[in-house]
Amino acid sequence: MIIDMHTHIFPDKISAAVVEKLSRTSRTPAFTDGTLNGLKKSMDAAQINLSVILPVATNTTQVEKINSSSAALNEKFSGEGIISFGCIHPDFTNYREELSRIKNHGLKGIKIHPVYQDINLDDAKFLRILYRAAELDLIVVTHAGLDIGFPGVVRCSPQMAKNVIDELGEFKFVLAHMGGWKNWDEVLKVLGGTKIFIDTSFSTGKIIPRRDFVWAEEDLKFLDAAQFMEFVKVFGAERILFGTDSPWTAAGNSIKFVENLPISSADKNKILGLNAKKLLEI
Repeated sequence: MIIDMHTHIFPDKISAAVVEKLSRTSRTPAFTDGTLNGLKKSMDAAQINLSVILPVATNTTQVEKINSSSAALNEKFSGEGIISFGCIHPDFTNYREELSRIKNHGLKGIKIHPVYQDINLDDAKFLRILYRAAELDLIVVTHAGLDIGFPGVVRCSPQMAKNVIDELGEFKFVLAHMGGWKNWDEVLKVLGGTKIFIDTSFSTGKIIPRRDFVWAEEDLKFLDAAQFMEFVKVFGAERILFGTDSPWTAAGNSIKFVENLPISSADKNKILGLNAKKLLEI
């Protein structure tokens, strides 16, 4: 069973424009058209059984609408290999009630993005949200580390994530992009010994660049197999979740990376799907 814990889609009417904008900002191509149907086609081609959609609210006015749409999507596609998380914004006033509504709608978790939402992860505004999410036993997925579209900006560093854990204790906490995109040495040093989950999204192999931009070869490098094995040693295969960051990586290549790792078949199966199945309680 393969479960992709990190995907994104956009409404059909605006997907083309949004994907092109993000593609140019990141200087990387998209591997689907950014729609739900595009995600499904990618899943079929890569033989992915279930994808988790992670919506992001970039302002407070989007929160309720996105969460209602996510709940409706889950109801419509129940049993068809698609589930959506909810979202929250750190400036959203009625966060306690909205998180309860997310839980009551049966959504299994929320996505936050400190860079897009322009607030550090360990700020009090996020801490209150994370505390309430933990109370409700919701999974929290956060963007972690640098963001390819915001050079030099880190609003969820490994130390910030450690500060959150020290303040709130352990909860269902997933740090995307192997714990902190391009902050990987610090992830290993600071977060080892914690019970966080990390996902593989946009972090393995190398970037496939857009041909209309110039890249330095060094900048194209992600984690290679030897570097990835350091994460297996520090966190254990049972704390690593497979994710593609669709539409931003080729799903098949992401799967092959895990399949080619020098670990047991049992550990590969954990990373590719069993860990997520347990976390999602499905």
